[in-house]
Amino acid sequence: MPTNAPTPLSFAYWVPNVSGGLVTSTIEQRTDWSYDYNVALARIAEEAGFEYALTQVRYTASYSAQYQHESTSFSLALLLATQRLKVIAAVHPGMWQPGVLAKWLATADHLSNGRVAVNIVSGWLKDEFTKLGEPWLEHDERYRRSAEFIQALREIWTNDHAELAGDFYRIRDFNLQPKPLSWDGRPHPEIFQGGNSTAARDNGGRHSDWYFSNGNDFDGVTAQLADLRRVAADAGRAEPPRFGLNGFVIVRDTEAEAKEVLREIIAKADVRAVEGFGAAVRQAGASTADRRGMWANSSFEDLVQYNDGFRTQLIGTAGQVAERIVAYRKLGVNLILAGFLHFQEEVEAFGRDVLPLVRELEARAGLAPVPEPALP
Repeated sequence: MPTNAPTPLSFAYWVPNVSGGLVTSTIEQRTDWSYDYNVALARIAEEAGFEYALTQVRYTASYSAQYQHESTSFSLALLLATQRLKVIAAVHPGMWQPGVLAKWLATADHLSNGRVAVNIVSGWLKDEFTKLGEPWLEHDERYRRSAEFIQALREIWTNDHAELAGDFYRIRDFNLQPKPLSWDGRPHPEIFQGGNSTAARDNGGRHSDWYFSNGNDFDGVTAQLADLRRVAADAGRAEPPRFGLNGFVIVRDTEAEAKEVLREIIAKADVRAVEGFGAAVRQAGASTADRRGMWANSSFEDLVQYNDGFRTQLIGTAGQVAERIVAYRKLGVNLILAGFLHFQEEVEAFGRDVLPLVRELEARAGLAPVPEPALP
């Protein structure tokens, strides 16, 4: 493929490595947080055309996530059980020292032939830190720490004599060997970072390879992309970070059936858990300097899917969902991070019914190469 060819949209899925599924509701969710279920899911996903999987990071029971598998070890297990899937390990600065994580990621990169990535999570749940005796920083300070953490990873991965004198991390003549795998366009494992706040956008625009957004509509995505591009330009970056958008996917034979599933999810919401989650995350958002933090404007219905996935409105028939996904692609979205009610069967169906339509629509719009005709 020529280097100037348009790049097709990428797809990722949330790894259900914590219990409770992706909606805080008593509706049936045919999903499982176990290792065996997730290995089978990862293999289904890579055959269905998903490029990435994102593990979740939780350290303590909270808001329906009663049980949690640790994200980095689970990520490595999925990498070793697959052939092509890239797995993004979510980590908290404050729980990790960057040199130790840089070493873990370099090893995982060699073991997986260059398929590991990392998502730097600044953190929103105070209990995860304080119950382990770790200090809880204010919102914008957590993002300042994340920025230094990302700078430390890059410094360690790309220099034989890594040096950093920051407010949170100090590195003195450190030489990591072996370095992660690298090739043209991928100098080290990809670095993802998410959020909706001004501090998150500043971090993403300045430091990250990828920026993850909570679910959002066209106007919200347009505003975020404009902010990221402005910050990246001000920082002297040639290109802004690539943009990943969270969306909860409900595809059914008719639009009415899909909307009825959404109605049932919300009608059966665990009210106490959703309200508890809402109180915790609104406190985190309100603590930002400009009160524009993640979940600051989320309704009760939005919070039933704890990353605002319903807001993206990937709900309808296969054709409707494909058209909406490509409309986001036209705005500048590079990746859809998808959640599902019944992961294994719905990931498989998405690859069969939705992805071919997305590729066809992308090709028509000049957003991706025209697919090769099928052999007779």
